[in-house]
Amino acid sequence: MKRIIIALACAAVAPFAFAQTSTTTTEQTTTAPATTTTTSTTYTAGTVTTYEPDKTIVVRDEREGPVSFALHAPVRIVDRAGRVVKRVLTPKDRVRVYYTGTGDTRVVEHVEVED
Repeated sequence: MKRIIIALACAAVAPFAFAQTSTTTTEQTTTAPATTTTTSTTYTAGTVTTYEPDKTIVVRDEREGPVSFALHAPVRIVDRAGRVVKRVLTPKDRVRVYYTGTGDTRVVEHVEVED
């Protein structure tokens, strides 16, 4: 009787002892999200205090005081309708200087004469 019980126990355990294990590999791939950069255009409105064509423009803003902009390239000077202004800016002209960036990295896009 003992032999039968031991034989049945061995028969019951044998499939588990010799069973093959299977391995499932899951590969997770990630892609970098698309980066988008947004550039916002800001303007400073005020009165021209100094203007040197193709060099600098200083505008006195009522909130911030004088703000200086370096003009690294010829900058479009337009009126409110978007037409190019041929005359040179003078002190007391009311303008809006549209630019991108901040601090030393400001780049002037165009200047709009308000008068």
